[in-house]
Amino acid sequence: MRIDLTPRLRMVGKLIPAGVRLTDVGTDHAYLPAALIGEGKIPSAIAADLRQGPLARAKETVRQAGLTGKVAFRLCDGLSGIRPDETDAVAIAGMGGETIAAILSAALWTRERGMPLILQPMSSMPELRGWLQANGFCIEEERLAKEGDTLYTALLVRAGEMPPLSPAELWAGKNNSDPLRGEWLDMWIARTGRALEGMARSRGEEVLPRRRALEEVREGLAKMKEEWEVCQQA
Repeated sequence: MRIDLTPRLRMVGKLIPAGVRLTDVGTDHAYLPAALIGEGKIPSAIAADLRQGPLARAKETVRQAGLTGKVAFRLCDGLSGIRPDETDAVAIAGMGGETIAAILSAALWTRERGMPLILQPMSSMPELRGWLQANGFCIEEERLAKEGDTLYTALLVRAGEMPPLSPAELWAGKNNSDPLRGEWLDMWIARTGRALEGMARSRGEEVLPRRRALEEVREGLAKMKEEWEVCQQA
């Protein structure tokens, strides 16, 4: 069985270093590890999930792909069932940013071992980037992918000191040359704009600090978009 990854999972797969023993947290169907093993990019993997149903689907994927023996399966919460000495890299894709941070907070051996982490948050991106910055992790690379009308990001993270991120960078990451970067910034500019419109209708004084903070984010995003456009014209 040939596994064709979606653009989102293909983006994650491109950030995974070749030759590693991968742990895929929240594996669901195990498409990501099965595809990478089938392509010869990685030799083996651990497919971990919190629930029996997804793990059963993962086992069926591996069986149909003819990869029995190359993928181990773990029923566990996050990385709680993984020993530090049996994996070289960790992928956590398709979860909220705060959930990803909680998983890593409970497994700080990933930082101590300098392990590459490939993270694909679906929400709470400012919270995740802020947590990484505050807890000794450095974002080495970010990529973008588009499925239909939806944009996704993935981060390659390792232990290390990260230069301070501006409020806008906490939301949208640093400027890079990704072809989708302009759309990505437009999306966040629009979202923060809608949020500010909603706050403008509120009369409570308690919303003012949050409004000022969001205005700073939106101004930073607009400046990043201008800088990105200048780079595209060069």
